[in-house]
Amino acid sequence: MDSTPHGAAVAAAGFGVEGPRGWAFRDIDITAEPGSLIAVQGPSGSGRTCLLLALTGRMKPAAGTAEVGGLPLPKKMAAVRSVSALAHVPGIAELDPSLTVGEHLRERALLQGRFGGSLRALLRPRRERRAEARALVDGALEAAGLDLETLPKGIRTSVRDLERLEALRLSVALALIGGPRLLAVDDTDLKLSDGERAAAWTMLRGVAAAGTTVLAVCSEPPEDGEGVVLVDTGGHPEQAPSGDGHDEQPSQDKPDGDSSQDARDEPPARNEDAERPARDENDDEEGAADALAEAGRA
Repeated sequence: MDSTPHGAAVAAAGFGVEGPRGWAFRDIDITAEPGSLIAVQGPSGSGRTCLLLALTGRMKPAAGTAEVGGLPLPKKMAAVRSVSALAHVPGIAELDPSLTVGEHLRERALLQGRFGGSLRALLRPRRERRAEARALVDGALEAAGLDLETLPKGIRTSVRDLERLEALRLSVALALIGGPRLLAVDDTDLKLSDGERAAAWTMLRGVAAAGTTVLAVCSEPPEDGEGVVLVDTGGHPEQAPSGDGHDEQPSQDKPDGDSSQDARDEPPARNEDAERPARDENDDEEGAADALAEAGRA
């Protein structure tokens, strides 16, 4: 499938990821145009998070075919990682409760300026680079619907003092600073009230309407399903959900977000074991945490 210069089209047929003792998910079919809102629903342990990681190039599939922005998986996993961003994913894209909102934003803007642009951009005058970083942050905050003036201490508000919806908005804003073509959000409606859930979906609809394709994991899809591409991971007897309530992460591939080489050509630079099977599914939460932490270094 083709895609626009901004949003990435997503297509999958018979897509699946298999762990040591069974399938995390399988037989997933998706057809979504650029700028679509894709809602992934299913019971806990049905592979929702694994599907999110697989479609963003952070987990190697075992069956079927998939493309993101015309980039085939698993052949172009590194390229897919470069055009996608994660938000609100436990162990990977988590907020640090000890930091303030401003510290998170400054850190993300600094990383984007240092590693997200060209060499020519780094050579521009400091004033221009600061103005561009400020514009990126302001645009991301507006898209995520996070008004810093409404926070208890403004930009100096600690993450631990944020409401759940505010934390979700911040996580989305941080992901949007990089200008991804595919935004993947985990646990979209986790522990949100009905009103907060509706507000979260309104936010993600706005991001999609602006052109970024959104892939959102949820327990319940939006009430108004018009225009939403619904994907149901269902559940299979072989699957073993992890004990923390999140989807189990099959660890035949430890996800890595910084490799510049295609997965087929050579392993990611910072993880020589990326293509090796996990030691055992009995590790459950510990093994999942290790795999997610590896991606979280990206």
